Amino acid sequence: MARIKYNNSDVSLMARMMRAEAEGEGRLGMLMVGNVIVNRVKADCLDFEGLRSVPDVIYQVQGGNYSFEAVQKGNVFYNRARSAEKRLAKQTLKYWRQHPSKYALWYFNPYAPCPDTWYGQPFTGQYKKHCYYEPQANTCPGAYRW
Repeated sequence: MARIKYNNSDVSLMARMMRAEAEGEGRLGMLMVGNVIVNRVKADCLDFEGLRSVPDVIYQVQGGNYSFEAVQKGNVFYNRARSAEKRLAKQTLKYWRQHPSKYALWYFNPYAPCPDTWYGQPFTGQYKKHCYYEPQANTCPGAYRW
């Protein structure tokens, strides 16, 4: 059973985002970005209320900007999805979760040491250049659902 409902278009979109955001961090880095996308679909809380699909998450606008920088800047995101990233996207959609992104709803590259919090949310760990953050305790039960 998959963690969220998805179709082939969702797989391609997610694969493009995973590559655009974390290609330099290899397979594991891309899986972690994919996990955050799935977590945001599942969360239905905080900044992510009402998001029900992969496109809802990827094209979400907050404060006048897309939540994912890659959508705005274009770069690799607008290239065709490759089969390697599609396999990673499917893996994340179906079952993959791992620390520090296991429950994370946010990540970013600070180009410096990771801050202890990000918009008030606790730091859960770092993988290569990305810092991961999950919701404060008891603020978002949906983030912790399978």
